[in-house]
Amino acid sequence: MSKRTWALLAATFVSIIYGLTFTIAKDVMPRYIEPFGFIVIRVFGATVLFWLVSFFVRLLNFQKEVRNDKIAKEDFPRIIAAAFFGVALNMLTFFKGLSYTSPIMSAVLMVTTPMIVLVLSAIIMKERMKKRKVFGIILGLAGTTSLILYGKSMINAPNATLGNLLVFINAVSYGFYLIVVKKLMDKYNAFTFVKWIYTFGFLMVLPFGWNEFHAINWTLIPIDIFWKIGFVILFSTFFTYLLNLLSMRELKPTTVAVFIYLQPLFATIFAVSLGKDELSWVKLLSAILIFIGVYLVTMKIEKK
Repeated sequence: MSKRTWALLAATFVSIIYGLTFTIAKDVMPRYIEPFGFIVIRVFGATVLFWLVSFFVRLLNFQKEVRNDKIAKEDFPRIIAAAFFGVALNMLTFFKGLSYTSPIMSAVLMVTTPMIVLVLSAIIMKERMKKRKVFGIILGLAGTTSLILYGKSMINAPNATLGNLLVFINAVSYGFYLIVVKKLMDKYNAFTFVKWIYTFGFLMVLPFGWNEFHAINWTLIPIDIFWKIGFVILFSTFFTYLLNLLSMRELKPTTVAVFIYLQPLFATIFAVSLGKDELSWVKLLSAILIFIGVYLVTMKIEKK
């Protein structure tokens, strides 16, 4: 197979893994582990893996491909900002929101990320927006608002409104992260900056999650829940990052971004098939508005 085919497969696997994560993480919390305690485990596990891989990359003399192995002092404020938006605020609000709402609604709300990035770029970088994109943002916002306010779920969603709002905040936070991390990606090798992002991120989430982590009764956790915790650390965090790197080497960023739209599809199939969530007209109509909005925002019109 060609490198492009491998890249497309990698991007597809990322969407499948994220689609599974909504339901798998929901099985762990809050019944066995509270959300913030789970985040401490997730970020610590990923931090250890990224440092180990970075060490072996240097040990095996793969540095021919490495650019700027050491972080410049002036870039650490950007590293810290990326850690806050990409790890701390992003993950804390996502897992807390997911503990309150349903997997399908969480997945649909995450699709707003490309639209949020465009809005933030317009505000922060003063980029001009066309009327088509503004209309798309309005449609997406309408779908998001209806899902947050009226997207109730009868299955395992004790506070869907608050949960949906937190997941949306998570999407906004991730949008900030993508903008902040852009210069780091262009300047450094991936493992060089991501290990520091997760290190600072772990220090940020630890005060919020320590009490919940300390309260975990490990003796009451079944074996299958341990496997699901391992899945979130190894696949949902570590491998998805590696697969994204593989796909971004061969594909344009706009092509990679399109694969985020597959997440609600896989999340819905997995959640409904296991009886973890249910479909409703509010969810379907909200999803349609969001998808149309994202399409209008991200579509490109070729000039003749």
